[in-house]
Amino acid sequence: MDFLALFIVALMPVLQTLLVTAVGLFLGMERINLLGAISRQSLNKLVFFVFTPSLIVSDLADTITVNSLGTLWFMLVNILITFLIGSALAWILIKITGAPQHLQSLIIGCCAAGNLGNLLLIILPAVCEEDDSPFGDSSVCSTDAEAYAALSMAIGAIYIWSYVYPIMRIYTNKATKDTGTYGSTTRDNISGETSYLHSEIGTEPLLPSEGCPSSEECMDQVEVHSTGSKGKAKVMFLGKTMLLLKKLTGHVDLEKLFAPSTIAAIFGFIIGIVSPIRKVLIGDDAPLRAIYNSASLLGEATIPSMTLIIGANLLGGLKGAGVSPSLIVGIIAIRYIIMPSLGIGIVKAANHFGVVGSDSLYQFTLMLQYALPPAMSVGTISQLLETGESECSVIMLWTYAVATFSLTLWSTIFMWLVS
Repeated sequence: MDFLALFIVALMPVLQTLLVTAVGLFLGMERINLLGAISRQSLNKLVFFVFTPSLIVSDLADTITVNSLGTLWFMLVNILITFLIGSALAWILIKITGAPQHLQSLIIGCCAAGNLGNLLLIILPAVCEEDDSPFGDSSVCSTDAEAYAALSMAIGAIYIWSYVYPIMRIYTNKATKDTGTYGSTTRDNISGETSYLHSEIGTEPLLPSEGCPSSEECMDQVEVHSTGSKGKAKVMFLGKTMLLLKKLTGHVDLEKLFAPSTIAAIFGFIIGIVSPIRKVLIGDDAPLRAIYNSASLLGEATIPSMTLIIGANLLGGLKGAGVSPSLIVGIIAIRYIIMPSLGIGIVKAANHFGVVGSDSLYQFTLMLQYALPPAMSVGTISQLLETGESECSVIMLWTYAVATFSLTLWSTIFMWLVS
């Protein structure tokens, strides 16, 4: 297909997202204040507890089958790879720019976690509905696209709270310890409860010191002295590895990990895979089809609501504190140049070895997961940890502004590669 035609196909959903985001930005302004702090928080709760879970469970239940799991499993691996590559590149950026300690956790979060939620939910179905779409029948394409986007959202939420959140929390605790501010508390905007981050897990060094910080490690070292130098080195390495794993798992917040979207994804998989349940809930003759139809109806409110919230949240970037231009440029380069380029190679390699199958829309989705702007959940985590909140707004504003152009360009390239 002609490259210019593909560019127009990719441009339409991006412009649609931009316009709705601009409306949210306008509604969040002080003079208008229809999406002020209070109303935005209420809408955010509706999206978090009602709209998003409804969308995920209805889309996954309708499209997931035992046969489709043969290829969809790679999406879990692919999204994990985006998180790992992003965090590794963020660490390099921190070393190169000498970023201040209180911003290091924010940089890692912005580079590691992509917006796998509403952007995919807008872009994928909208691309399918274009007349010149390279993905075949629009109705089948739209159904599959919504399922891919919903699955991406659910997997992304799991990785954000099980991988990104613990790392950001560790870096925040490290910065807090180095500045000498102990016993600080953080405000949890989701649960509304205050918890202390200055805990035994949060303030110990990642690796044990030579001075035996705990009695168990002292006992290990006593045993090692009787076995010679090789045994000592082996056991010390094992002890350090176990302590590191313990610290990472200790920072995982299970309450946030099993968020409503995660639970909805589990139910969606069960309904889609277990045939008797599927026949009862889905289909024109299903006796309990009203339950599925109600969930689907509520899910339709997810996309406009989330996009309006993004626009209102970006308003803080116009008032936020200054961030070093080198950091902003570095994050933009990682998210919109390096990662999409690597994503093409990874997905093409997976296709070469027969891992992802021949579905062009599925390959397009996998590639697009490498080219998305930072997840808005990073801002939520920054608020929970009370670090870099104003800087986060600035970074989000710039990255989402550039995403308008980068998403259009990369979507065009990805469609050209898979068509």
